[in-house]
Amino acid sequence: MAAPDLTGVRPVGMLKIMSAGEGAHKFWLAFNLVDGIGTVKLQALLTYFGSIEAAWQASPRQLQKLGFDRRTTAAFLETRGRLDLDAELASVRDAGVTLLPLDSPRYPPYLKEVPAPPPLLYLRGSFIPEDQIALAVVGTRRLSSYGRQMARELTAGLVRQGITIVSGLARGIDTIAHRTALEMGGRTIAVLGSGVDQVYPPENRPLLEQILAFNQGAVLSEYPVGTRPQARNFPPRNRLISGLSLGTLVIEGDIRSGAMITARFALEQNRDVFAVPGNVTSPASQGPNALIREGAALVTCVEDILESLNLDHVVEQKAVQLALPDSAEEAALLPHLSRSPQHIDQISRAANLPSALVSSTLAILELKGVVQHVGGMKYALDG
Repeated sequence: MAAPDLTGVRPVGMLKIMSAGEGAHKFWLAFNLVDGIGTVKLQALLTYFGSIEAAWQASPRQLQKLGFDRRTTAAFLETRGRLDLDAELASVRDAGVTLLPLDSPRYPPYLKEVPAPPPLLYLRGSFIPEDQIALAVVGTRRLSSYGRQMARELTAGLVRQGITIVSGLARGIDTIAHRTALEMGGRTIAVLGSGVDQVYPPENRPLLEQILAFNQGAVLSEYPVGTRPQARNFPPRNRLISGLSLGTLVIEGDIRSGAMITARFALEQNRDVFAVPGNVTSPASQGPNALIREGAALVTCVEDILESLNLDHVVEQKAVQLALPDSAEEAALLPHLSRSPQHIDQISRAANLPSALVSSTLAILELKGVVQHVGGMKYALDG
């Protein structure tokens, strides 16, 4: 596989969209609360109406023209009739959750490439540009001592190379991968089969809180806040785990495990699949061994992954890229920033730049991890 292009955001795959700013977030949120409207139907609405806000005002006749069945139309009209959109949006924000609609520049770029990407993501924590260099590490909940050792060693080796670890916060291999990334001072993304305010399994709440408390990654879901963990939610969430990642590493799992589902999604998304070979008599090794027979890359050490993805060179290039300003606006703004929080108006006066331009440039610098928003429209250099 060729080295990934990390010089910019890749094109959106399926859903063609026009950005309407944060004012449109409540409409994305609203559509995500309607049963039966996913990426395909939302694409039809956006194509027809031109904006998410106009689509929310669709009439029954227009929905029928677009091919909506009676059940979906009824669900849409019922939801539209009872929702207070401003209250719904305020509730989400009060819970410390950020909304990332598919038209947002902060939406994970590799996830945009998968078939039918989630129209809306719920986020706690933060994504930074380095998170584009990510690998999914998944496996069984009933791990062996061998699986535990391999998960620790391989995750540690990936983190040392600046690679973000993506997993599902489940018991077993997922937990080891997240915990090792944190212990190594790396970044990790936990993708949930529930709302981001719900933790499953409950014993992993401290792990989730550590990710957030030390700004070492993100907790992510496509399910609305308050959604309880349900068995039917976990297979679909696995496509997000693989979709966020350059490849998926499977460490133990039986032939019908969730880890195998994630590997299948990775293949459908044209991402690399890696597998750690195991004892042929162990049920936990059936999944990885089957993947290797089918052509997955056999992994015995972290160098096997790095060489396959050419990540030994890409990480160095990305570090250089992030250290340099990408625009004249960034170059003009950086000398006027400090580790002491400053109001955006103060920064604007010091740099002699319009406040709107300063605001948009600071947003980009925040995504890069250069600055942090400390509240009250105040920003400070990060680190």
